[in-house]
Amino acid sequence: MYARLLSLAAFLILVAAPAHGQNTDYFFPEGTAFDESIPSPSDFLGYDIGSFHTRHDRIVAYLQELADLSDRATYQSIGMTYEHRPMPVLTVTTPENHARLEEIRTSHLASLKPGAEVPADLPAIVHLGYGVHGNETSSAEAAMLTAYWLVAGQGHEMDLIREHGVFHVEAVLNPDGRDRHTQWANGNRAQPFVADPVDREHNEVWPGGRTNHYWFDLNRDWLPLVNPESRARIDFHHTWKAQVVTDYHEMGASSTYFFEPSEPYGSWNPLLPPELYTDITVDFSRYWAEALEDIGALYFTREVFDNIYPGYGSTYPNFLGGLGLVFEQASARGHIQESSHHGVLTFAFAIRNHVRTSLGTVRAAIDKRLEMQAYQRAFFASALTDADAYPVKAWVFGDAHDHALNRAFMDLLMRHRIQVHALSAEVSDAGRTFSPGSAWVVPSRQPMHRLARSIFERAEEFADSVFYDASAWTVSLAFDMPDAELRGRSLPLGERVTEVPAAPNRAIAGSDLAYLIDWRDSAAAPALQHLQSKGVRVEGAFAPFTALTEDGEVSFGRGSLSIPVSIQKKSGADLKALLSQVSDEHGVRVYSAASFMTPEGPDLGSGQFRPVRAPRVLIPMGEGVSSYEAGQVWHFLDQRLRMPVTKVDVNDLRRVNWSEYDVLVLVGGAERAFGARLDALKDWIRGGGTLIAQRSAAAWAARNELTPNVAAPGIGAPVDPQAEKPREVPEPPERQDYDQAREISGAQSIGGSIWEADLDVTHPLGFGFNDRSLPVWRDHSYFFAPSQSPYGTVAQLTEDPHLSGYASERNHDRLAGSPSLLADRLGGGVVILQIDNTNFRGYWRGTNRLFVNGLFFGNHVTAPGQTR
Repeated sequence: MYARLLSLAAFLILVAAPAHGQNTDYFFPEGTAFDESIPSPSDFLGYDIGSFHTRHDRIVAYLQELADLSDRATYQSIGMTYEHRPMPVLTVTTPENHARLEEIRTSHLASLKPGAEVPADLPAIVHLGYGVHGNETSSAEAAMLTAYWLVAGQGHEMDLIREHGVFHVEAVLNPDGRDRHTQWANGNRAQPFVADPVDREHNEVWPGGRTNHYWFDLNRDWLPLVNPESRARIDFHHTWKAQVVTDYHEMGASSTYFFEPSEPYGSWNPLLPPELYTDITVDFSRYWAEALEDIGALYFTREVFDNIYPGYGSTYPNFLGGLGLVFEQASARGHIQESSHHGVLTFAFAIRNHVRTSLGTVRAAIDKRLEMQAYQRAFFASALTDADAYPVKAWVFGDAHDHALNRAFMDLLMRHRIQVHALSAEVSDAGRTFSPGSAWVVPSRQPMHRLARSIFERAEEFADSVFYDASAWTVSLAFDMPDAELRGRSLPLGERVTEVPAAPNRAIAGSDLAYLIDWRDSAAAPALQHLQSKGVRVEGAFAPFTALTEDGEVSFGRGSLSIPVSIQKKSGADLKALLSQVSDEHGVRVYSAASFMTPEGPDLGSGQFRPVRAPRVLIPMGEGVSSYEAGQVWHFLDQRLRMPVTKVDVNDLRRVNWSEYDVLVLVGGAERAFGARLDALKDWIRGGGTLIAQRSAAAWAARNELTPNVAAPGIGAPVDPQAEKPREVPEPPERQDYDQAREISGAQSIGGSIWEADLDVTHPLGFGFNDRSLPVWRDHSYFFAPSQSPYGTVAQLTEDPHLSGYASERNHDRLAGSPSLLADRLGGGVVILQIDNTNFRGYWRGTNRLFVNGLFFGNHVTAPGQTR
């Protein structure tokens, strides 16, 4: 206790120090000199760094002040967040370099082309990024101090640093999350500070500030690019292609400090040059070790964190030929907190450590400028030679029916600067035919060869069995995008495609009978939501059909929409005008029916066309609920469907009038709020409600008899619903050494991999799919048995289901034949069990459709022969 009081007293002395003097000196090496005409962060803000959490707008204002006062700095915002906060970048170099900044940028990019001349005076390009997780707040405070040092630092060394470097300081990578946490930390700040870890200041309420507006982890979004912050950031990185990129984080208060190198071999991405890990990172690490040892700050390397997933902020830059670097500092999660390593861990101490490694990074980048430039040139040259040795020469992709999916996939590829070509000739592979106009080609031999492989290639071999995050990220599988590998030397390459193709919609021909939209195009769902919001009555086809249209005979899949003119309240002219607006806004083709009679399938007046409900959706959220899963659902409904959805706190469920909602979505953890409301929930379902329960909520629903035909799941083993007695107690496991526990347990977990399901495409939840084979994401160990209803197992993993990512042999055998999607009736309502997350990280567009079908068609789920 005495030591704790001394540490606390020392900190209070620190934060009470004069603004520009003692407080600023604390963060920098002794003897660091500054231009007195440039205010320090504490001078500008009016408080000592570390005594408050700085709001995002004040950080922006300080960076703008540096740019206004010094010809060494320029400020820009590279994008806007969902909450309309700017994404600030301060560029620092000499005035002379600023005057030719565009010349430096273009010369640098030109130098990466094979055989290019490299100017001897080309500066190092360094991107210093901070705080992608909003509640890891020491990062952005360190960014202001680092920017101050770069701009106002004086002396011969600083002159050389600015002369030989262009530094982009991205002070806040997640502005929305940062401000959410800053409000909490400052609002619960006490005076004197309270170090007790259970104090409210150190335990922010749900959903916390780690994530962005829709509760996405932006440090997983560099590859899928779902969020505007990531899209703007990636564009900036491709504009500059920095040789060194930092990614500053925080971790638990009981830890110390981590910098790379990461754990050898198993944590390295196998597509990247090994010298990046074995030589370059090791050389840089000596600078950080020296910086921290100079102030006696403990650190560790080669543990915990990996460099495999291309969607990390410290890994993606490696695919641009740079050196991506992650730094992790023990967090005070407030202003001061007890810590097993530090006694009392202060906010200022965490900030100082990040400042010191930032300075070390800058010095290393300048010292190794020529080596990093040579490495980056060799990186892009080796991309071409690696492609020459790679057996796959191109990938062909395209969905002939889902034009919106094609556009989304093309947009992603082009944002990553992956070259795409038109398909010049028809290609057939494994029963699929790809045709010019609806399919495209990505050649393997291109500068972004390694990232293209990451998007298309299935990962099946690993050097380790323990992963910090996912072990699979094949984007083509996540999109359920039809694709094929081309291994021949003669490629059907057409012209290079430089823009995302326009939607195939065109002026709508009027009809006095009906209009039709093919449900196989994923743009049909937001179009349906738009039409229903305007009071249009829409019917869905429960069988495929061929209709007579202005284009002649056109085939339509199950779920396709019919908008009969005669049953609408709108005039024919108003309906046509609305449909034209919907077609233009959502990029969906609207056909005009020439007759109610169809050449094939049901006629448009058949009972196979049933009213599609306009769902009223309720999502419980709050403490105990997975904010990731909740945010993914909210984002999909908000941003993709443009569907109003009621988000209710789990503590306010007692206020809900259940008759006002048709669909209840329970994501992981939300089930805990229904313990005392189980009977009311059952009554609501029996009265016609649709429950969509995901992952742990699906297991809860089965355990609580919401699914008469589905047994409760097992954890780690399939359940036998016919068993009359408990399974026999298994033999004790083989004895193992204690230090092998992490590897052994990790090898048996399902941390994130991709599996093949067989989907019943005739089921209402399977409408719109062309193929029974559907990739699904699995990152849990709930094992269900198939439904006792022959029609209730909508999607079931195949007998050899593994597609991509790490999987132990034991898990492979256990997953084979197990369900991924189940549907059951309870009275007059329906319970849908999404065993796997259909909206994972916002980019699983393939399984998104299962969720959409549950919203619009879930109430039509019956046993064949029954009607609602």
